[in-house]
Formats: sequence, C-alpha cells, structure tokens
Amino acid sequence: MSGLFSVLWGPFADFGFMRRALVACVTLGMGAGPVGVMLQLRRMSLIGDAMSHAILPGAAIGFLLAGGLSLTAMGLGGIGAGLGVALLAGLVSRRTHLAEDASFASFYLISLALGVLIVSARGSNIDLLHVLFGTILAIDGPALYLMGGITTLSLGLLAVIWRPLVMECVDPGFMRMSGARGGLYHMVFLFLVVINLVAGFEALGTLMSVGMMMVPAATARLWTRRLLPMMALSALVGMGAGLVGLLVSYHCHLAAGPSIILTCSVLYILSLLASPAGIRAGNSLSL
Repeated sequence: MSGLFSVLWGPFADFGFMRRALVACVTLGMGAGPVGVMLQLRRMSLIGDAMSHAILPGAAIGFLLAGGLSLTAMGLGGIGAGLGVALLAGLVSRRTHLAEDASFASFYLISLALGVLIVSARGSNIDLLHVLFGTILAIDGPALYLMGGITTLSLGLLAVIWRPLVMECVDPGFMRMSGARGGLYHMVFLFLVVINLVAGFEALGTLMSVGMMMVPAATARLWTRRLLPMMALSALVGMGAGLVGLLVSYHCHLAAGPSIILTCSVLYILSLLASPAGIRAGNSLSL
C-alpha cells in the first residue's frame, strides 16, 4: 500500500511544481469542461479550435513585452487577441455574405501566422516551443491566480446566462423571432470561450489548449443526455485526465501537456467502446 501511495502521491508531495501543475489541471477542468459542452451543443467545436490559435499573436506580444516567459503577460495578451478576432469575425459575418465559421477560419490563420512570425523573429526555437506546446510544469503563483479567476468568472457567467444560452442551442430561430438579445449572449459566450482557451494556453500551449475543452466534453456526451450532469462529468474527466497525465509524464519521463491530452483521448476512446451511446449503440446523444 505504501508503494502505491508513493507512486500516486509521491511526485506531488515531493515537488512544488507538480502540485502547481495539478492545481492548474483541476482549475482548467472545472472551467473548460462546461464551456466545451456548450460549444458542442451549439455545433461550434471547430470554431473553438480556431479561437485557440487566434490567441497566439497576443501571447507572443506579451512574451516580448515581458522579456521572457511570463505566463501572466502572455495570458492577458492572448485574451486581447482572442476577443479581437471574435469581434472582427462577428462583424465581418454580419456585414458580408460570409458565414461566421469562414470568418473565424480566415482570421485565425492570419493570427497564427502573425504569432509564429513574432516569436520566431524575436525569440529562439525553444521559446516558440513553449508558446505552441505550453509549460504546465512552469506554472507559477500569478498564473494560477489568473486561471482561478477565469474559472470563477466562467462559472458565474454561465449561471447568469444559462437560460438564454440553452434556448439558443435548442431553438435559435425562436430567440430571433421573440426579439431576445441572442447576439449579446452569443458574444458573451465567445468571451467565455476565449478566456478559457487562454487559461488552457497557460498550461498546454496554443496547439493543445482546446483539447482540454473539447475532448472531455465529447466523452461526457457519450454517457448522459442531461445537460447539467454532462457538464459535471466533462469537468471530472478533465480533472481526472490532468491527474493521470501528470503521473504518466513524471514516471515515464514524457512531456506533461501531451500526456494529459492523450489521457483525455484514451478516456474518449474507451467511452466510444463502452458507453450507452458509443459505437455499438449506433445512435447519438442530444440535449
């Protein structure tokens, strides 16, 4: 028993950076999981992926202004860049015949190229790897405070806009016909997506931050039809995958970020095989 306890808890008892990484995973799972569920129900999963890349230029500018790897400065820069892309994409889709997903795709590619150019021009290849793939084992106190604030704000805003957000998922046409401010709630929701992607960026980088949001949500959706349990299960899957992924990375000497996302992926594949709505069931879940 003592040997098992040492394997499971020893890394967190012995090293402060492992404890901070675990707190980051728990915080990220609590906030990103419910937002990911709403993204999937609104059929915006690929937009979430686009937004995760759109934060890169802001993070790169924060990196340069701070003179190094300051997760707080990069996170604040990422929030500004992500919100800017969301507003521009929404404006273009309303003023032209382009759909919103096409606008997001265009702006995210511009943002991704600009961010990589900024980092590669003013930093080293190691700096670029940190930005793209994250530094969860380098999470510090201020970054944890920022992530905790993002999670608190996300859950609070979700509680406030819960009813109109669910109604827009179920029947957006009714929202428009009834004169409800669907556009406002849509922008608030995009704000939630951006700030949670920034929180994920702090830990997992721009290329994998969306994984902690979408893969647990997809896993939870295979197990339940009810929205609140789906959100709770998505958060639990994200937090559990963070714990297991950190342990795997420590004991097997692997990169922490990819280990966490691959743990999420293993849970998703197992759910596809064993859940009531998996491959064998042959049906899909709905709200």
